Amino acid sequence: MSYVLIIGAKSDIAKAVAREYAKNGYDLYLAARNVSELEGFKKDIEIRSNRQVELKEFDIVAFDSHQAFYDALEPKPLGVIVVAGYMVDQKVAENSLVDSLNTLHVNFTGCVSLLNVIANDFEKQKSGFIVGISSVAGDRGRKANYIYGSAKAGFSAYLSGLRNRLHVSGVQVLTVKPGFVNTKMTEGLDLPAKLTAEPEDVAHDIFRAQQKGKDVLYTKCIWKLIMLVIKHIPEFIFKKMSI
Repeated sequence: MSYVLIIGAKSDIAKAVAREYAKNGYDLYLAARNVSELEGFKKDIEIRSNRQVELKEFDIVAFDSHQAFYDALEPKPLGVIVVAGYMVDQKVAENSLVDSLNTLHVNFTGCVSLLNVIANDFEKQKSGFIVGISSVAGDRGRKANYIYGSAKAGFSAYLSGLRNRLHVSGVQVLTVKPGFVNTKMTEGLDLPAKLTAEPEDVAHDIFRAQQKGKDVLYTKCIWKLIMLVIKHIPEFIFKKMSI
């Protein structure tokens, strides 16, 4: 059996990724809080793809549980895809320490805690792949979402260092930086249609990039150019901009 572990499996992107990997012949561990809510989704994938799907209760911010969670997985996964995410309005985060910390812990600290465990095992095996869903928001801090963006910036830096560490062991680490995606998390936002991807498109891009051994993926690809421009705007100009 060739299991792939998906963390944060209830999100729209995670579900699309699960379908993509299942249809390409992979069995799945789907991990999330209140994971029993995915029973119907699990059965649908099993029927459509004839693959094994197991549901695993998991809390990304329950740091002390991460080692035991991974140790209990048998067989061990060939790869892990971390899709866990949490985002509130910037103003809410600015005025709520609870929301600020939750943003940081779900998008960064919890991911680091789990991936440290998995990376140590993959390094010993000298095989495996790790995919982390970061964001273009982490490429440069903006007043519209800098708390969320700072968590994603930290995660991108962590994945870069992990990739540098694990390359010699033959372990792939892919950083995924989506731009706007049409999901429940962005519901109600006025997103530009030409720059907004559907979860299924993101999932296809992730699978293709992972299979090709890529290091960094922007999706849609136009975001690579957009963020290149934004990152090179001089700070004395950038700080005056409303973006």
